[in-house]
Parts: sequence; structure tokens; C-alpha cells
Amino acid sequence: MWLQKNSVFLLSALILFSLLQVSTGTAFEPKKFFSFFFIDEKQKSYIVYLGSHEHGEAATDADFDRVTEAHYDFLGSYLGSSEKAQEAMIYSYTRHINGFAAMLRDEEAAEIAKHPKVVSVFLNKGRKLHTTRTWEFMLMEKQSGVISPASVFSKAKFGEDTIIGNFDTGVWPESPSFRDGGIGPIPSRWKGSCEGGSPDFHCNRKLIGARYFNKGYAANVGASVLKNGTLNTVRDYEGHGSHTLSTLGGNFVPGANVFGFGNGTAEGGSPKARVATYKVCWPPVNGSQCFDADIMAAFDMAIHDGVDILSLSLGGDPVDYIEDGLAIGAFHAFRKGITVVCSGGNSGPKPGSISNVAPWVFTVAASTLDREFDSVVELENGKNFTGASLSNAMPQKKFYPLINGLDAKLANATDGDAILCKIGTIDPEKAKGKILVCSRGQTARVEKSFVAMEAGAVGMILCNDEASGNEIIADPHFLPASQLTYEDGLQVFAYLNSSKNPMGYIAPPETKYHVKPAPFMASFFSRGPNKITPEILKPDITAPGVNIIAAYSEAASPTEMPYDKRRVPFIIMSGTSMSCPHVAGIAGLLKTLHPEWSPSAIKSAIMTSARTRDNKGEPMRDGTDFKEATRYAYGSGHVRPNRAMDPGLVYDTTIDDNLNFLCALGYNQNQIMAFSGARHHECPDAMSVLDFNYPTITVPTLYGSVNVTRRVTNVGSPGTYFARLHTPSGLSISVTPKVLKFESVGEEKSFKVAMEVTKPGPSIGYAVLTWSDGKHYVRTPITVGGIKGNKG
Repeated sequence: MWLQKNSVFLLSALILFSLLQVSTGTAFEPKKFFSFFFIDEKQKSYIVYLGSHEHGEAATDADFDRVTEAHYDFLGSYLGSSEKAQEAMIYSYTRHINGFAAMLRDEEAAEIAKHPKVVSVFLNKGRKLHTTRTWEFMLMEKQSGVISPASVFSKAKFGEDTIIGNFDTGVWPESPSFRDGGIGPIPSRWKGSCEGGSPDFHCNRKLIGARYFNKGYAANVGASVLKNGTLNTVRDYEGHGSHTLSTLGGNFVPGANVFGFGNGTAEGGSPKARVATYKVCWPPVNGSQCFDADIMAAFDMAIHDGVDILSLSLGGDPVDYIEDGLAIGAFHAFRKGITVVCSGGNSGPKPGSISNVAPWVFTVAASTLDREFDSVVELENGKNFTGASLSNAMPQKKFYPLINGLDAKLANATDGDAILCKIGTIDPEKAKGKILVCSRGQTARVEKSFVAMEAGAVGMILCNDEASGNEIIADPHFLPASQLTYEDGLQVFAYLNSSKNPMGYIAPPETKYHVKPAPFMASFFSRGPNKITPEILKPDITAPGVNIIAAYSEAASPTEMPYDKRRVPFIIMSGTSMSCPHVAGIAGLLKTLHPEWSPSAIKSAIMTSARTRDNKGEPMRDGTDFKEATRYAYGSGHVRPNRAMDPGLVYDTTIDDNLNFLCALGYNQNQIMAFSGARHHECPDAMSVLDFNYPTITVPTLYGSVNVTRRVTNVGSPGTYFARLHTPSGLSISVTPKVLKFESVGEEKSFKVAMEVTKPGPSIGYAVLTWSDGKHYVRTPITVGGIKGNKG
């Protein structure tokens, strides 16, 4: 226990001291660069990652300041002086993550990267945001709002005193979702603070923490942007952060609705949890709005503050783990027992587009609810098509002339832009008084309705493109409108092309419940396989992410467009940004119910209890074409919270397991040591990534045969579990042993899965291993990417 108050800085100092011990004449001699007290155009923002800090509990601000000084000294050895280093530095990560962000030239970054104690140097990359009925749909409450004593809501006391952090666009603190009625004193273990950035921003016993991080953003767009008051506050001016934060942990709000639709009680997944917001996302610049330097700074502080769960509805293109600021931050959170839940992205349905793929991250896909906001399109030829909308009613219940964007185009507009109803393409003389028919794509759905309204149209029919397929989203359009599926849209266009005087009507929207089939996978969701480590199946799970009602910012319009002057306390959004906080809220319930569970145990419980069938009892479908969805779309399946609270067995992983995983990927001993902090870790002589103790088993390509090892930990009552296999043609799979007997909680058993090709073929093989004691069913998906027979 000697590494405490007076010595807490020792490890970081020793590491950084070694960084500075460079012999004269080597490649690491301090460089004689010019001093740049103002950023020049050749500089870029980089992150220099040095590994972990191992501070004791008694660490003080003075200790953290000494880490920053050491960072200045190290960077100064390359820039010429500590003063120049201070000028260049954006962040010094001092608490759990060891490293810094700074403005550097490419050649400076390259020299720093050569040092043997530096884990990685990478650009401060930008990321995007991945942009109620759900708890009833997941059987956590009944339609009447009554909550069963057997529900995970009741058993986990609604997530009482669990602390959930959210990295997003901030929060609208006045929202009723963040009132602290019925909430007790703030847990004494909380070390965070309320740094709202403005006098009118207040926290309470519900919203217990608020911080913002904008230096990485400013480094990319220019420091002058920080003169804008909206960029120096946690207050949410976009609405995305308020929506996600209330979804994961909002308090009970009766009578929540959007323009009168979907009326009911809004609550988050852990409605009695404490929530904290870390604002890391800002107005988009070149498609990016959340930068790695800010994300890593937020991780460093959130870990220090004492969160239990972190939710991040943001992401970017997958990159190597040691060049991924989010993956690095999540790893440090995992080391401290914090579950990190991330959205998988909205770049679907392209294969391999999945984001946030590190195995210590819980990656969430998006699927539908059994609630829809129906708006029927009626054609004069007698055909009706059910679409979706949150718009108002048409002026009169009668048929109106129909015209497509192509026929309504201005003379100087291109055909392609007009059919998409882009701004500046529609002629008011042609569209006035008619229903404008537009194709989905390239521009925002609600922007198309604005174009229709400006052109004098009385309504709009929005027809999906082929990529969007059957996914229709209820939007708050500017005029009566309905969005139709791709196939229904084709019939509308066929009618337009075949009729001399096409007529139609859009019925007012109605809220419909118990819709079948549900869930099905959203077409916008990014798909696997995992491009960084194909042996790890991603996504991990799917949850509701389409047409989700939650809190909103009253500084933003429902359409997020400047010319929309409407303001609402609740709004509907869709995206993996919405599904991610559902899982984070459920993770909060499990953490309350089982405070001793590790992040891996929580993740395993949710994954192995998931379901892959819809409410018709049929395999889940893909919203793109309504064919059967695959594991590269839904992972282990759709979350079932009530089953997750008592999974029986879990696939647990330790810090050593994750370090061994990095060893198997080829990371060197210096990198592993930096990740592990003060703990000495030797890579095993031989380890296969296939043996990483994940709740799924994935073999990208199988040549001949392979053996895979897993271990499970008993978290339930004593029992005997029997293995049951569902195996596709072309594969022979066996499990050894076939019976696992557990006599106590915490007991661990290993087993081996042997796979052999019996009939080579190009198809993907989907198998399932289920361990059951008659009460618990521990489902383990086995995916073989290609069955190739013997190699060579």
C-alpha cells in the first residue's frame, strides 16, 4: 500500500522519465523545430498514447498537475522547449489514460511514434452521431403501465443509485425526464461535478454530473469557434444528447407524446439511476462532430468520476485498436469495471460497415418496435398503401392531383435532383395545390417536405429507394405526408406514369400497436462482419432503434432545420443512437441487481438470453428486403431484459484475457505492458484469437477442422447443464464435455467445441450451442464464414 498519496505519481513519472532518457546522436535526439506559438497550416491535431496510469485512491490535483508537467517535458524534448510544448498541447490525460493530444507536424508525430515507450500516435479523427413503448415491447411492463414484481424493473429497483454516463451533445436539463422527484441523496462515491458552462445550467439528484470537452473539436475547426457561447456549455442545442440520455435513464413522465401521437408514460431503461452527461459532440464539420481527443478526455474524467455504465451513440470507420481513441478509452473503462455500450452505426445495409468493434465494447444494432404511426395513401384507382408519418391532416378529405418531382421540376434543375425533391428544383407553378411524389435519398426526408411546402404543394408522398426497402420512419413533416416502402412506391410511380389525371389522398396518421412482424432489422443499420477482427462477431445484440420517443432540446426544432420554428419537449428519432441507450439502461438494471458482475458478465447475460424470432414466432427479417436476417445484422439476437437478470452461466473475461487477445493479434510486449499499466503481463507462447472467451464463436473461414475453447461461470443456483447443438449441413460439430455440473456460485468450467467440414461449400454456416439445466438456456451462436474443406 506504499503507492499512495506521496508516491501516486511515481509510476507515471518513471515511465515519462524513461521517455526522456535518450542518448545523443540517436533518432530520439530532441529536434530543433521552430516555435509555433500560433498554429500553422502544416500542423494537425494528434493523440500520443502512452498507456495507463496507476494512481492510488488518494491522488490529488497536484499529482495530476505533475503528470501534465511531465507531458510538457516529454513533448518539449521534440519541439525544443517545454514552453513550445505547452503552446502545442490540447489535452493532457492525467487520471487513467496516459497520454496527450497536441498540434504537431507530420514529421514530429512520426519521430515521437518511434520511441519504444510510445504505444501509438494517431490523428485526432472525427466521428459521427448514430442517429415509450419499448419497455412494454420487451415485456418489462404491461400495456396498462403496470409493472410485474417479477420484472427486471421491479427486481432491480429501476436501477436505483447506479450511475450511467452519456457521451453525446449534452442535455436540456429542464426536461421533465431529468427531474429528481422520488430520487434520494447523491451516492457518496460520486466524484463528479456539474460544470454546465452557464449560470442557468443546474444539476440535481437525478442529473448529477455535467462536463464538456471541445478542445479537440476546436483544433480541427479553429479555436475562434470557441467564442460562440453555445460551444462552451453542456446545454444541448441539437436534441440528440437529451434523447439518448433520457432513453437510458430518464425519470417517469406521464402523458409524453409527439404532436399527440404515441401518448403514454416515458421512462428510461434505468429510471431511478443517476445520470451524467459528457458533451463531446458539436455542430458537424465535414461530416464529423465528435473528435477522439475530446472522447479520450471524457473517458479519463468519467472513469475518475465513478460511473458504472457508459453509453456512446457515436462512431466512425473501424481502425486498429491502438489507433482508435474510443477503443482505447473503453479499454481503460473496462479495467475499472465499467460497461461501455456503443452504437454500431447507420451505414447499412453495406456488409462490413459495422463500427465500434473492440471486444471490450458492447456493440448494438437497431431494429423495430411493434408500434407504428400509420398514414395511409389512397389512390383514386382504389389502391391503398400504409406509410408512416407524424404530419397533420390534409385540408379536406378528398382526392388531390398527384405530380412527381420530375414532372414538377424547374427548367434549370436536373432530372436526378428533381426526382429527389432537392431545394431549388421544384417549380411552384407546377406543384401548387398538388401532392408531390418524391424519392428518398441524398437529402433529409423532412427537407423534402419543406421543399414541397415552399412550392405550394398540399402534401407529399415519400417513396423509399431500393436500399431503404421496407424501413419507413415517422417524421414530423412540414405538411401532410406519408413515407412508403420501396415496393409500394414503385406502384405509386406506376400509377403516375399510366394515368392521365392521377389523384390521391393522404389519411391523417394513427398510432397502431401490436404490429406484426416485429422486430425486424432496420435497413440503415451497419452490418458485420467485423473488419478488424473477423473472429469477433459484431454486432453483439439488437434493440429498439426505430421511431423512439424520448426527451428533446427546446433549443432545437423537431426537424433540426433552422427554418422550423416548432418546439417540442419530446420527439421521435431513429438510429443505432437510439438502440444503444436502451441496452445501456438495461445494463444499469443488471448492475444494480448484481453489483459484483463484471462488464463481461453483464454483456454475456444479455447476449446469451437474446431471441432471434419475431412476435409471429418466425425468424427475424431484414428491413431491406424482408428476407431472413443474419447474425451479421443482429448478432446474438434481440435483447430480453427479464431473461438477462438470471442467465445461469456467463462467459466472463478478465484483464488478462483481453491482454492475451491483443497478444494473439500480434501486439508487441511494450504495447501490452503499456495497456496493462503496473501489472506485469507476459504474452502466452501460443494463443488463438478463436479461443478468446466471447459469448459467440466465429470462424471466418474453416479449412478442414478446428478446435475452440470456452469457459463459463455459474452465476445462478447449483445445477447440471447439458449441451444441445443445432448444426447446419456441411459441418460436424461436437462439444466436450457434454455435461457441466456446478455446485456453487462463481464456479468455472471449460469446454471444447470441435468443428469439421463434411461438405465444402461457399455458404455461411450458422450453428447454435445451448447449455441448459432445464431452467436456464445459455445460447451460444456459432458462425462459420466459409466452409472450405482442407486448405491447399
